[in-house]
Amino acid sequence: MLVPWAVVVVAATAVSATSTPWSSLPIDLKDKTRTRTSRDVDSSALPDVDVLDNLFAALSDMQTTYFQNWIGTWPDAIDWTRAVMSTHVSAALRTISDEFELSQPGGGVVGYVLGKEEVVAGYFADIIGYYFAEDAFALRNQAYDDMLWVVLGWLEAIQFVDEHNDVFSNSASTAGLPSMLGTDAWYGNRWVPAFAHRARIFWELASKGWDTKLCGGGMVWNPRLTPYKNAVTNELYIAASIGMYLYFPGDSNTSPYVSNAASETAPCSPSPSPSPSPSGDSNSTNSQVWPARDPRFIVAAQEAHDWLTTSNMTNTAGLYVDGFHISGYTSGGNNTRCDERDEMVYTYNQGVLLSGLLGLYQAALRDGRSGENYLREGHTLIQNVIRATGFDLEHNRPTDPIVPNRVPPWRGLGRVGVLEEACDATGECSQDGQTFKGVWMHHFGTFCSLRALGSRSGSGFGSTSEAVRAQHEAECRRYIPWLRHNARAALGTKDDRGLFGMWWTAGLLGLRSTDSVEQAADAEPFPTSDDGNMVDYRNRGVPHNEIWMGIVDAVSEILPRGPSAKHGPARPQQKPLKGAGVNPGPDGSPSTTTSTRTESRSEPSGSGSQTQSSPWDPNLRGRGRTVETQGGGLAVLRALLVVSRLEV
Repeated sequence: MLVPWAVVVVAATAVSATSTPWSSLPIDLKDKTRTRTSRDVDSSALPDVDVLDNLFAALSDMQTTYFQNWIGTWPDAIDWTRAVMSTHVSAALRTISDEFELSQPGGGVVGYVLGKEEVVAGYFADIIGYYFAEDAFALRNQAYDDMLWVVLGWLEAIQFVDEHNDVFSNSASTAGLPSMLGTDAWYGNRWVPAFAHRARIFWELASKGWDTKLCGGGMVWNPRLTPYKNAVTNELYIAASIGMYLYFPGDSNTSPYVSNAASETAPCSPSPSPSPSPSGDSNSTNSQVWPARDPRFIVAAQEAHDWLTTSNMTNTAGLYVDGFHISGYTSGGNNTRCDERDEMVYTYNQGVLLSGLLGLYQAALRDGRSGENYLREGHTLIQNVIRATGFDLEHNRPTDPIVPNRVPPWRGLGRVGVLEEACDATGECSQDGQTFKGVWMHHFGTFCSLRALGSRSGSGFGSTSEAVRAQHEAECRRYIPWLRHNARAALGTKDDRGLFGMWWTAGLLGLRSTDSVEQAADAEPFPTSDDGNMVDYRNRGVPHNEIWMGIVDAVSEILPRGPSAKHGPARPQQKPLKGAGVNPGPDGSPSTTTSTRTESRSEPSGSGSQTQSSPWDPNLRGRGRTVETQGGGLAVLRALLVVSRLEV
C-alpha cells in the first residue's frame, strides 16, 4: 500500500496552492532534464536546453515575485492583464508538460512523477487559485475586449488540461498510476467544466458587442464610449469564437446571470442583436445546454473575419491600425460608415488574429473544406511585422547596424530587428502597453508551433496535406533567426533578480545615459497630441472629446480617473510619467485625457531602483519592471521554444 499512497500524495500536490520556484525544483529535473529524442512523437528536433532553462526561470520568477498565493492573483496587474498572465502561465505549462521526456528514469515511477508533477501541479494550483480570484463581476461590466481576454485565458487552460491528461493517461512513466488512483484521468479534468463555464459566460456577454447597424458589422470596443470598432476587439472575437468551436467541451451549467445576460445591452452603444441559438430563439441560450461544436461559434468567427478583412483597417505597410469611429455620430447625422480611422499601430493588433486564423484553418480542415488562405493570410501578417521591426528575412539580419550607445532608427514596429512599442524608447508605456508584445509573441507561437497543424502522423482536426504542412513549416522556420534575435534582446533586459524589462531593444544597445534616447530623432515616433488621425489612447488615455466620448459631461463620470502610469525612481534622468491620475498638460496641470481603465496603484514587486553606482537602466523608467513585462519575457521564450522544434 505504500506505493499507491505515495502516488496519491503526488496527485494531490496541486490543492496545496503553492508554486514551485525553479530554484527549488528537484535536482533530477533541474540538472538532468531529459528532452525528446528523434525517436519521439513527430520526430521533433531537440529543443534548445538554454531556452528551456530560461523559460523555467522566467515562469518561476514571475510567480514568485508577482503572484500572491493567499489571494490567488497578481495584485499589481489589472483585470484584463491578469487574464493575459493566466494565459501565459497555462501556455507555459503546456510547453513544460510537452518538453519532458516521459520515459521512466532510474529513480522509479514514484520519484519521477513526484518531481514532474510537483512542477506542473504547483503552477496549475496558481491557475485554480486565479479562477476564484478573477473579478468576474467587474469584468462583465467592462469593455468587450476585456471580456474576450477572459475567454482566451480559460480556453488555454482547457487545452493544457486536455494535453496533460493525455500525458498522464498514456505515458510509460505513469504506467499503473491510473489504476492505483482509480481513475484514467488527470485530476485537473475536474476543473474543465468550471473553466468552460467561465469561458462560455464571457463569450456570450461579449457577443452582444457585435453590431450590424454601423459599418456593416464588426464588434464595438467599449459600450460606454461613442461607437469605436477597433482591430483588437474584432480579432479577439474571431480567436475566441473559433477557439470555442474547437476546444469548448460544452456547458450544462445555466448559472450565474441566467435572468439578465441574454437581455443585457450596452448603455451607450448601438443595440446589437444576440447571436441566435440553434433553435432560433435568441433569448433561450441561457436556459439550455451549450453543446461542443456549437455552430454559432464558427459562424461568428467567419462573419467577424469576413468583416475585418474588408474593413480597410491595414496601412500601407500591411499592419493593422487601431480602429474606426463614425463621423457625425454624435451630431445626429445619418452616416453609418466607419470613416474616421485611428492610424495608431500597436504590436498586439498584429498578433491576436494569428490564433484566429489558425483556428479557422483547423475548423475548415475538420469540416472537409480548404483553409489554406487562412495560413497565407497569417504568414503575410507575420512577415509584415518582421519587416516593420527592421529585420531582413532573406539575409537573417537587421537592416540597420547596431551602434553601441545609440538608438537606431524606427522602422514601423521596432528597431534593429526587435519588436517594439512606440512608447518603449521613452519609457512612457502604460500598463496596457506593457502587455502588448507578450500578447503578440503568444499568438505567434501558437500559429507556428510544431503542433499547429496537428501531429505529423495524423490530426484530430483532419489530415493536413504534406504540401501544405511543408510550406507552412518552411515559412515558420524562416522566422526562427528573427525570433532568437528578439529573445536575446529580451534576455539582455533582465536585472539581477531575473526580471525582464519592457524595452527589449535596449538589451542590445548598451545605452549609458538618457542622453542617447533624448538625442534620437525618432525615439518617440508618433505624435504625442490627441488631435488628428493618430491617438495613442492605450498609453496616454482616452481623449475627453466629442469623437471619443460624445457629450463629455455625460460620460466623464463613468470613466475612472486612475493613474496612467506608476511613479518610478526619482532620479531626474529616469522620471516616471507625471501626474497623480491624469497626464499633465504643458503647464503641469491635468490634461483632457484619462485612462478608460484604472491601473494598479501599488508599486510593482521587484520593479527595481536606480542607484548612483549602478549602470543606467532604461527599463527603470516609467512603470519599471512589472508582471506585464515579465509575462512578455516568458512569452518570447516560449515562442522560441515551441517554434524552434521545427528545426531538423
